[in-house]
Amino acid sequence: MNLIYYANYIGFIHLINNQLYKSKYLTIFKRLGSHSVFALIALIVIGGATRVMEAGLACPDWPLCYGSFLPFNHMNLRVFLEWFHRLDAFLVGILILLKFALSIIWKNEIPNWLPRTYSLLLFLVIVQGSFGALTVINLLDSYTVTGHLLIAFLLLITTISINQNLENDDIEEPLIWWRLLLFVPLLLTLIQSFIGVRLSSTWSAHICLSFNKQCLILNTHKLFAFPIAFSILLIIATAIYKRSLLNENWKYLSALIFLLFSQIALGVLSLKTNLNEPIFIIGHQLNASLFIAILTTLIFRNPFTKKGLNHSLNSQMVGINT
Repeated sequence: MNLIYYANYIGFIHLINNQLYKSKYLTIFKRLGSHSVFALIALIVIGGATRVMEAGLACPDWPLCYGSFLPFNHMNLRVFLEWFHRLDAFLVGILILLKFALSIIWKNEIPNWLPRTYSLLLFLVIVQGSFGALTVINLLDSYTVTGHLLIAFLLLITTISINQNLENDDIEEPLIWWRLLLFVPLLLTLIQSFIGVRLSSTWSAHICLSFNKQCLILNTHKLFAFPIAFSILLIIATAIYKRSLLNENWKYLSALIFLLFSQIALGVLSLKTNLNEPIFIIGHQLNASLFIAILTTLIFRNPFTKKGLNHSLNSQMVGINT
Protein backbone atom coordinates (compact mmCIF):
# COMPACT_ATOMS: atom_id res chain seq x y z
CA MET A 1 0.00 0.00 0.00
CA ASN A 2 2.84 2.37 0.82
CA LEU A 3 4.32 1.71 -2.63
CA ILE A 4 1.02 2.53 -4.35
CA TYR A 5 0.66 5.67 -2.25
CA TYR A 6 4.20 6.75 -3.14
CA ALA A 7 3.59 6.14 -6.87
CA ASN A 8 0.40 8.22 -6.80
CA TYR A 9 2.18 10.95 -4.88
CA ILE A 10 4.98 11.08 -7.48
CA GLY A 11 2.35 11.24 -10.24
CA PHE A 12 0.61 14.07 -8.42
CA ILE A 13 3.84 16.09 -8.09
CA HIS A 14 4.68 15.42 -11.75
CA LEU A 15 1.25 16.69 -12.81
CA ILE A 16 1.68 19.91 -10.82
CA ASN A 17 5.15 20.55 -12.26
CA ASN A 18 3.99 19.75 -15.79
CA GLN A 19 0.92 22.00 -15.54
CA LEU A 20 2.89 24.90 -14.09
CA TYR A 21 5.68 24.45 -16.66
CA LYS A 22 3.28 24.53 -19.57
CA SER A 23 1.17 27.33 -18.11
CA LYS A 24 4.21 29.62 -18.27
CA TYR A 25 4.29 29.34 -22.06
CA LEU A 26 0.52 29.44 -22.45
CA THR A 27 0.34 32.59 -20.32
CA ILE A 28 2.68 34.33 -22.76
CA PHE A 29 0.47 33.34 -25.71
CA LYS A 30 -2.65 34.48 -23.85
CA ARG A 31 -1.13 37.91 -23.18
CA LEU A 32 0.08 38.28 -26.75
CA GLY A 33 -3.35 37.16 -27.93
CA SER A 34 -5.10 39.81 -25.84
CA HIS A 35 -2.82 42.50 -27.28
CA SER A 36 -3.56 41.17 -30.76
CA VAL A 37 -7.32 41.51 -30.26
CA PHE A 38 -7.05 45.15 -29.16
CA ALA A 39 -4.63 45.91 -32.01
CA LEU A 40 -6.94 44.33 -34.60
CA ILE A 41 -10.00 46.23 -33.36
CA ALA A 42 -7.96 49.44 -33.46
CA LEU A 43 -6.79 48.54 -36.98
CA ILE A 44 -10.37 48.02 -38.18
CA VAL A 45 -11.57 51.28 -36.63
CA ILE A 46 -8.64 53.29 -38.01
CA GLY A 47 -9.28 51.72 -41.40
CA GLY A 48 -12.91 52.83 -41.15
CA ALA A 49 -11.80 56.34 -40.20
CA THR A 50 -9.42 56.37 -43.16
CA ARG A 51 -12.26 55.41 -45.49
CA VAL A 52 -14.71 57.93 -43.99
CA MET A 53 -12.18 60.77 -44.23
CA GLU A 54 -11.43 59.78 -47.86
CA ALA A 55 -7.80 59.21 -46.94
CA GLY A 56 -7.36 55.84 -48.62
CA LEU A 57 -5.13 57.34 -51.29
CA ALA A 58 -3.52 59.99 -49.12
CA CYS A 59 -0.30 57.99 -49.53
CA PRO A 60 -0.03 57.42 -53.29
CA ASP A 61 2.58 54.66 -53.01
CA TRP A 62 2.87 51.42 -51.02
CA PRO A 63 4.26 50.23 -48.59
CA LEU A 64 6.02 53.57 -47.97
CA CYS A 65 4.25 56.91 -47.96
CA TYR A 66 5.65 59.47 -50.40
CA GLY A 67 8.75 57.31 -50.60
CA SER A 68 9.57 57.45 -46.89
CA PHE A 69 8.66 55.69 -43.68
CA LEU A 70 7.60 58.93 -41.98
CA PRO A 71 6.47 61.60 -44.50
CA PHE A 72 6.95 64.77 -42.43
CA ASN A 73 6.90 67.05 -45.47
CA HIS A 74 3.44 65.85 -46.57
CA MET A 75 1.84 65.28 -43.16
CA ASN A 76 -1.79 66.35 -42.68
CA LEU A 77 -4.84 64.67 -41.15
CA ARG A 78 -5.53 62.41 -44.14
CA VAL A 79 -1.90 61.43 -44.66
CA PHE A 80 -1.58 60.76 -40.93
CA LEU A 81 -4.64 58.46 -40.94
CA GLU A 82 -3.41 56.41 -43.89
CA TRP A 83 0.16 56.32 -42.55
CA PHE A 84 -0.97 55.31 -39.05
CA HIS A 85 -3.28 52.65 -40.49
CA ARG A 86 -0.33 51.09 -42.30
CA LEU A 87 1.87 51.36 -39.20
CA ASP A 88 -0.74 49.60 -37.07
CA ALA A 89 -1.11 46.89 -39.73
CA PHE A 90 2.67 46.42 -39.74
CA LEU A 91 2.76 46.08 -35.94
CA VAL A 92 -0.10 43.57 -36.00
CA GLY A 93 1.79 41.55 -38.60
CA ILE A 94 4.95 41.58 -36.50
CA LEU A 95 2.99 40.51 -33.42
CA ILE A 96 1.41 37.57 -35.24
CA LEU A 97 4.76 36.60 -36.77
CA LEU A 98 6.26 36.61 -33.25
CA LYS A 99 3.52 34.31 -31.96
CA PHE A 100 4.05 31.95 -34.87
CA ALA A 101 7.82 31.86 -34.27
CA LEU A 102 7.36 31.20 -30.54
CA SER A 103 4.88 28.42 -31.27
CA ILE A 104 7.52 26.70 -33.42
CA ILE A 105 10.25 27.16 -30.80
CA TRP A 106 8.04 25.92 -27.95
CA LYS A 107 6.06 23.34 -29.93
CA ASN A 108 6.92 20.56 -27.45
CA GLU A 109 5.51 22.56 -24.53
CA ILE A 110 2.20 23.73 -26.04
CA PRO A 111 -0.88 22.06 -27.59
CA ASN A 112 -0.27 20.52 -31.02
CA TRP A 113 -2.97 22.59 -32.67
CA LEU A 114 -1.40 25.94 -31.75
CA PRO A 115 1.46 26.13 -34.33
CA ARG A 116 -0.92 25.05 -37.11
CA THR A 117 -3.47 27.67 -36.15
CA TYR A 118 -0.83 30.39 -35.96
CA SER A 119 0.34 29.40 -39.44
CA LEU A 120 -3.23 30.04 -40.66
CA LEU A 121 -3.18 33.39 -38.87
CA LEU A 122 0.13 34.29 -40.52
CA PHE A 123 -1.31 33.33 -43.93
CA LEU A 124 -4.29 35.65 -43.33
CA VAL A 125 -1.86 38.47 -42.46
CA ILE A 126 -0.03 37.97 -45.76
CA VAL A 127 -3.34 38.00 -47.67
CA GLN A 128 -4.44 41.07 -45.74
CA GLY A 129 -1.22 42.90 -46.62
CA SER A 130 -1.70 41.96 -50.27
CA PHE A 131 -5.22 43.39 -50.24
CA GLY A 132 -3.86 46.53 -48.59
CA ALA A 133 -1.45 46.99 -51.47
CA LEU A 134 -4.21 46.29 -54.01
CA THR A 135 -6.48 48.96 -52.51
CA VAL A 136 -3.83 51.54 -53.43
CA ILE A 137 -2.89 49.99 -56.78
CA ASN A 138 -6.55 49.56 -57.82
CA LEU A 139 -7.44 53.06 -56.59
CA LEU A 140 -9.84 51.96 -53.84
CA ASP A 141 -11.73 49.40 -55.92
CA SER A 142 -14.94 48.55 -54.03
CA TYR A 143 -14.48 44.79 -53.99
CA THR A 144 -10.84 45.12 -52.92
CA VAL A 145 -11.78 47.42 -50.03
CA THR A 146 -14.55 45.02 -49.01
CA GLY A 147 -12.22 42.02 -49.09
CA HIS A 148 -9.68 43.98 -47.06
CA LEU A 149 -12.21 44.52 -44.25
CA LEU A 150 -13.60 40.99 -44.27
CA ILE A 151 -10.11 39.48 -43.95
CA ALA A 152 -9.50 41.82 -41.01
CA PHE A 153 -12.64 40.40 -39.39
CA LEU A 154 -11.41 36.86 -40.08
CA LEU A 155 -8.14 37.75 -38.36
CA LEU A 156 -10.08 39.04 -35.37
CA ILE A 157 -12.31 35.95 -35.20
CA THR A 158 -9.35 33.55 -35.52
CA THR A 159 -7.35 35.38 -32.85
CA ILE A 160 -10.24 35.35 -30.36
CA SER A 161 -10.95 31.67 -31.04
CA ILE A 162 -7.29 30.86 -30.26
CA ASN A 163 -7.44 32.86 -27.04
CA GLN A 164 -10.61 31.14 -25.89
CA ASN A 165 -9.31 27.68 -26.75
CA LEU A 166 -6.21 28.40 -24.67
CA GLU A 167 -8.42 29.46 -21.78
CA ASN A 168 -10.86 26.58 -22.11
CA ASP A 169 -8.95 23.55 -23.35
CA ASP A 170 -10.75 21.42 -20.75
CA ILE A 171 -14.36 21.88 -21.98
CA GLU A 172 -16.20 18.60 -21.67
CA GLU A 173 -19.59 19.71 -23.04
CA PRO A 174 -19.18 22.48 -25.64
CA LEU A 175 -22.98 22.83 -26.18
CA ILE A 176 -23.02 22.62 -29.97
CA TRP A 177 -26.57 23.96 -30.21
CA TRP A 178 -25.54 27.08 -28.24
CA ARG A 179 -22.60 27.67 -30.57
CA LEU A 180 -24.80 27.28 -33.65
CA LEU A 181 -27.31 29.72 -32.18
CA LEU A 182 -24.53 32.28 -31.68
CA PHE A 183 -23.03 31.61 -35.11
CA VAL A 184 -26.19 32.86 -36.85
CA PRO A 185 -25.87 36.54 -35.78
CA LEU A 186 -22.10 36.38 -36.32
CA LEU A 187 -22.60 35.31 -39.93
CA LEU A 188 -25.37 37.87 -40.42
CA THR A 189 -23.15 40.63 -39.00
CA LEU A 190 -20.34 39.72 -41.39
CA ILE A 191 -22.78 39.89 -44.31
CA GLN A 192 -24.11 43.19 -42.98
CA SER A 193 -20.55 44.53 -42.79
CA PHE A 194 -19.96 43.43 -46.38
CA ILE A 195 -23.05 45.38 -47.46
CA GLY A 196 -21.96 48.37 -45.37
CA VAL A 197 -18.53 48.56 -47.01
CA ARG A 198 -20.09 48.24 -50.46
CA LEU A 199 -22.42 51.04 -49.45
CA SER A 200 -19.62 53.41 -48.52
CA SER A 201 -17.06 52.39 -51.15
CA THR A 202 -19.50 52.82 -54.08
CA TRP A 203 -20.98 56.07 -52.73
CA SER A 204 -24.40 54.45 -52.98
CA ALA A 205 -25.58 55.97 -49.70
CA HIS A 206 -24.77 59.53 -50.79
CA ILE A 207 -26.36 59.00 -54.22
CA CYS A 208 -29.48 57.54 -52.64
CA LEU A 209 -29.84 60.28 -50.02
CA SER A 210 -29.09 63.09 -52.47
CA PHE A 211 -30.78 61.92 -55.67
CA ASN A 212 -32.98 59.02 -54.53
CA LYS A 213 -31.16 56.67 -56.93
CA GLN A 214 -29.22 53.42 -56.44
CA CYS A 215 -30.97 52.83 -53.11
CA LEU A 216 -30.95 49.04 -53.28
CA ILE A 217 -27.72 48.62 -51.25
CA LEU A 218 -28.82 51.14 -48.61
CA ASN A 219 -32.26 49.57 -48.24
CA THR A 220 -30.71 46.10 -48.01
CA HIS A 221 -28.35 47.34 -45.31
CA LYS A 222 -31.25 48.76 -43.30
CA LEU A 223 -33.47 45.70 -43.70
CA PHE A 224 -30.67 43.34 -42.70
CA ALA A 225 -30.70 44.85 -39.21
CA PHE A 226 -33.99 43.05 -38.47
CA PRO A 227 -32.76 39.42 -38.66
CA ILE A 228 -29.66 40.36 -36.66
CA ALA A 229 -31.78 41.96 -33.93
CA PHE A 230 -34.15 38.98 -33.90
CA SER A 231 -31.30 36.47 -33.61
CA ILE A 232 -29.76 38.40 -30.69
CA LEU A 233 -33.09 38.62 -28.87
CA LEU A 234 -33.55 34.89 -29.42
CA ILE A 235 -30.15 34.25 -27.80
CA ILE A 236 -31.09 36.41 -24.82
CA ALA A 237 -34.43 34.64 -24.44
CA THR A 238 -32.71 31.24 -24.62
CA ALA A 239 -30.18 32.27 -21.97
CA ILE A 240 -32.99 33.46 -19.69
CA TYR A 241 -34.80 30.15 -20.18
CA LYS A 242 -31.56 28.23 -19.50
CA ARG A 243 -30.76 30.17 -16.33
CA SER A 244 -27.28 28.67 -15.99
CA LEU A 245 -26.26 30.16 -19.36
CA LEU A 246 -27.46 33.59 -18.25
CA ASN A 247 -25.65 33.37 -14.90
CA GLU A 248 -22.31 32.47 -16.52
CA ASN A 249 -22.49 34.78 -19.56
CA TRP A 250 -24.57 37.77 -18.44
CA LYS A 251 -21.74 40.28 -18.92
CA TYR A 252 -21.29 39.31 -22.57
CA LEU A 253 -25.02 39.11 -23.21
CA SER A 254 -25.57 42.55 -21.63
CA ALA A 255 -22.83 43.95 -23.87
CA LEU A 256 -24.55 42.43 -26.91
CA ILE A 257 -27.85 44.12 -26.06
CA PHE A 258 -26.12 47.45 -25.49
CA LEU A 259 -24.16 47.21 -28.76
CA LEU A 260 -27.26 46.17 -30.69
CA PHE A 261 -29.30 49.21 -29.69
CA SER A 262 -26.37 51.62 -29.90
CA GLN A 263 -25.54 50.26 -33.37
CA ILE A 264 -29.10 50.92 -34.52
CA ALA A 265 -28.97 54.41 -33.00
CA LEU A 266 -25.65 55.21 -34.70
CA GLY A 267 -27.01 53.97 -38.03
CA VAL A 268 -30.09 56.19 -37.72
CA LEU A 269 -27.98 59.21 -36.71
CA SER A 270 -25.66 58.63 -39.68
CA LEU A 271 -28.61 58.75 -42.06
CA LYS A 272 -30.22 61.72 -40.30
CA THR A 273 -27.01 63.71 -40.76
CA ASN A 274 -26.67 62.56 -44.41
CA LEU A 275 -23.42 60.75 -43.54
CA ASN A 276 -21.73 64.10 -42.88
CA GLU A 277 -20.70 63.32 -39.30
CA PRO A 278 -17.64 61.02 -39.33
CA ILE A 279 -17.95 60.33 -35.59
CA PHE A 280 -21.23 58.43 -36.11
CA ILE A 281 -19.86 56.35 -38.99
CA ILE A 282 -16.62 55.54 -37.16
CA GLY A 283 -18.62 54.63 -34.06
CA HIS A 284 -20.78 52.40 -36.25
CA GLN A 285 -17.62 50.59 -37.42
CA LEU A 286 -16.29 50.28 -33.86
CA ASN A 287 -19.59 48.82 -32.68
CA ALA A 288 -19.57 46.25 -35.48
CA SER A 289 -16.05 45.17 -34.50
CA LEU A 290 -16.98 44.82 -30.83
CA PHE A 291 -20.17 43.01 -31.80
CA ILE A 292 -18.19 40.44 -33.80
CA ALA A 293 -15.59 40.14 -31.02
CA ILE A 294 -18.18 39.42 -28.31
CA LEU A 295 -20.12 36.93 -30.45
CA THR A 296 -16.89 35.09 -31.28
CA THR A 297 -15.92 35.03 -27.60
CA LEU A 298 -19.30 33.56 -26.65
CA ILE A 299 -19.01 30.90 -29.36
CA PHE A 300 -15.61 29.64 -28.26
CA ARG A 301 -15.59 30.25 -24.51
CA ASN A 302 -16.66 27.69 -21.95
CA PRO A 303 -20.35 28.49 -21.34
CA PHE A 304 -20.07 27.25 -17.77
CA THR A 305 -17.59 27.69 -14.92
CA LYS A 306 -14.12 26.44 -15.84
CA LYS A 307 -12.65 23.54 -13.93
CA GLY A 308 -9.10 24.16 -15.12
CA LEU A 309 -6.09 23.04 -13.14
CA ASN A 310 -8.07 22.50 -9.95
CA HIS A 311 -10.19 19.84 -11.67
CA SER A 312 -7.08 17.88 -12.69
CA LEU A 313 -5.48 18.23 -9.27
CA ASN A 314 -8.65 17.15 -7.51
CA SER A 315 -8.78 14.02 -9.67
CA GLN A 316 -5.24 13.19 -8.63
CA MET A 317 -6.04 13.86 -4.99
CA VAL A 318 -8.94 11.42 -5.19
CA GLY A 319 -6.54 8.83 -6.61
CA ILE A 320 -4.05 9.43 -3.79
CA ASN A 321 -6.71 9.30 -1.08
CA THR A 322 -8.06 6.08 -2.55
